[in-house]
Amino acid sequence: MRKFLTTTALSLAMLAGAAQAAENVEVLHWWTSGGEAAALDVLKKDLESKGITWTDMPVAGGGGTEAMTVLRARVTAGNAPTAVQMLGFDILDWAKEGALGNLDEVAGKEGWDKVIPGALQKFSKYDGHWIAAPVNVHSTNWMWINKAALDKAGGKEPANWDELIALLDNFKAQGITPIAHGGQPWQDATIFDAVVLSLGNDFYKKAFIDLDSATLGSDKMKEAFDRMTKLRSYVDDNFSGRDWNLASGMVIEGKAGLQFMGDWAKGEFLKAKKEPGKDFVCMRFPGTQGSVTFNSDQFAMFKVAADKVPAQLAMASAIESPTFQSAFNVVKGSVPARTDVPDTAFDACGKKAIKDLAEANKNDTLMGSMAHGHANPAAVKNAIYDVVTREFNGELTSEAAVKELVTAVEAAK
Repeated sequence: MRKFLTTTALSLAMLAGAAQAAENVEVLHWWTSGGEAAALDVLKKDLESKGITWTDMPVAGGGGTEAMTVLRARVTAGNAPTAVQMLGFDILDWAKEGALGNLDEVAGKEGWDKVIPGALQKFSKYDGHWIAAPVNVHSTNWMWINKAALDKAGGKEPANWDELIALLDNFKAQGITPIAHGGQPWQDATIFDAVVLSLGNDFYKKAFIDLDSATLGSDKMKEAFDRMTKLRSYVDDNFSGRDWNLASGMVIEGKAGLQFMGDWAKGEFLKAKKEPGKDFVCMRFPGTQGSVTFNSDQFAMFKVAADKVPAQLAMASAIESPTFQSAFNVVKGSVPARTDVPDTAFDACGKKAIKDLAEANKNDTLMGSMAHGHANPAAVKNAIYDVVTREFNGELTSEAAVKELVTAVEAAK
């Protein structure tokens, strides 16, 4: 009897251990800042309420380069995490390797197809199957303006290129740096992204998404580079190598008039206790109103043992819940990855961003950002970076840059 009871107890313990292992998600991510960690707690607590524990695998490093190195080692060793924070074409690359799981069961039940924008689904799906759950949408064609400097200039937000140049001239007359900018390739490309988009949605799509050689080598592309040269004349002499958040600080402190940067810049203003509409103005780059260039953080779900799939599906469901989407994105500065989340908890800039996203999704003017890896693979993106930065720094004329752009993109395809 004693032997029977001992064997039974061991069996029950083993079953309990197996159940516990099954109800756990191991998550690899690079959200390590205080605000991001606090937002992730919303997701952790939601899963804990469902009896699912969370094993955290944070890997610090903006953009996730270090995290992807860790991931490759884990997958090579046959020990993939349950879910991994991932961007754009990286998701599709892993899908092509056959490494990602299938989320169709939960996606179909919850109707993701109806509420997640099609432009995001291009990265959330592969071969018709859901493989990732998008967490947010960051949009990149924003302009952040010091409100006091704008008021001194008459208070009118520039609606087109000529009005933008007039505003920049006014900032110069005020004795402040017109454009706060950091001389890093991705920041140069962020401005170029917006400049190209301002010359037309079709132009942007043909150039950066379709990679059409005639468009890349067109007179209109020369005009885009001419505009970059003009904008360069409004940047201070010490811009080289400056981090983006330091450029944001120049606008916050009134040392500069405006910054061209994605919506993550809003976090810097909010941390400095600045209010939208009162201390700073958020608006789309002139000429891009109604259009949105984006990047999106997603959790890609890797193939795991069958007993771990239920927890994985529960996590995917929690990520797409309106409650989490709202709570996380209020903190992150981005907007929900689904179009039916109320804007109640968001500030004025957040409400505008949600409205813009819905409008762009409806009008098919929501497009992946070249500068932020959602228009084309990394090799092409980096080739464009090189040409844009060389032209912006005066190493290439506009004419030469157009020719270099065509050659560089063709070689990188």
